[in-house]
Amino acid sequence: MALILGLESSCDETAAALVTSDRQVLAHRLAGQEAAHRPFGGVVPEIAARAHVEVLAPLIEAALADAGVTLAEVDAIAATAGPGLIGGVMVGLVTGKALAHSAGKPLIAVNHLEGHALSPRLSDPDLAFPYLLLLVSGGHCQLLLVEGVNRYRRLATTIDDAAGEAFDKTAKVLGLGFPGGPAVEVAARAGRPIVPLPRPLKGSPEPHFSFAGLKSAVVRAHAAGTWSVEDIAASFQQAVVDCLLDRTVRALEAAHGATALVVAGGVAANGAVRTALADLAAANGLRFVAPPLWLCTDNAAMIGWAGAERYAAGLTDPLDVAARPRWPLDPGAEAVRGAGVKA
Repeated sequence: MALILGLESSCDETAAALVTSDRQVLAHRLAGQEAAHRPFGGVVPEIAARAHVEVLAPLIEAALADAGVTLAEVDAIAATAGPGLIGGVMVGLVTGKALAHSAGKPLIAVNHLEGHALSPRLSDPDLAFPYLLLLVSGGHCQLLLVEGVNRYRRLATTIDDAAGEAFDKTAKVLGLGFPGGPAVEVAARAGRPIVPLPRPLKGSPEPHFSFAGLKSAVVRAHAAGTWSVEDIAASFQQAVVDCLLDRTVRALEAAHGATALVVAGGVAANGAVRTALADLAAANGLRFVAPPLWLCTDNAAMIGWAGAERYAAGLTDPLDVAARPRWPLDPGAEAVRGAGVKA
């Protein structure tokens, strides 16, 4: 059994965890930054990086104490090396390098997206490769065929904004506060999906996602003063669900041999999204797998687990590995029109 120390600092959560290769999370410590970023309505990269510097070392010490182990008993150090806000990524990766060097342990540079992609296997030991993954978060919206550790085939990505980003911007427009995703979901429960909003690319032969137009439509609907905030929130959420379902149905046609339909990432915590995808999986005779809510948002347990999977496959990294603001899981995938940088 391998014991992995996982470190996460790619955006506005700082976290450390001790995870074993037999799926035990021995300890997990996380420090959020919501209060620091709330006055600005979004994450400020410089504030985030400084906060990571201040709290990461104490979190690591606390996680080791919680697990009742020393650094010498850890088999490897897994740290997020990208993608993400580069200042924050560097804090966690440099810390991981220092610990690996001082303790003589292997370093595992984890792609944050791979952390999300493999996190359902931490909570569900029966989830086997390959599976179709909808990775939907604040920075990414992709459909991937997960063929194995370090083996991903991208079937679709966003050509502009991610779904989670659209949730955050909608919350800001509607005055619902930060973080936006949970706030929109709460408001949507009190509303009706009656506002005529677009479903970008729905029904299109192009496989990708687009949410910029939907975001703009929310701005116009709010400015019109015709509908309540709750109705706009409910209508926006339903539009996102419809887009995600439509694109996922298309991806299922190309996901030959998939054992399950899986969702991961921050937006996977949304109840309406989970319910719709569960129904879609059932209609297609597939298992539906979603991590528990705490594993959907950024955390160090998923980084530790991805580290454990990579460690078992013999995948470790040199101490001069670079931090990366962009890091696609499928670097050979065809470039998409539009922004494309989130592919």
